[in-house]
Amino acid sequence: MAKVDSKGRIVLPQEVRERLGITPGTEVEIREEDGKAVVKPEDNPEQIIDRMEQLVAETATQRGETTPLDEGVDPIAQKHRDAVRRGAENDSNE
Repeated sequence: MAKVDSKGRIVLPQEVRERLGITPGTEVEIREEDGKAVVKPEDNPEQIIDRMEQLVAETATQRGETTPLDEGVDPIAQKHRDAVRRGAENDSNE
């Protein structure tokens, strides 16, 4: 059984970390669910972007229009997407 230290930290057992793919530096979501703490590793940023692009393409196709994602993109959204991609590249290089 894990213990909470004086700073509120908990060490997840190695078997749990391995099954969930949690490695040093992995960001996790922690939430309460039915009176229990649930720890979930955040999705890979590259997978999130791929899924977003897929959803945009599906939605645009249903509406009968498509726009390349690199054209006409709000500059702030483009800056955010580029930052997420750089983060994903940095994670994969470690």
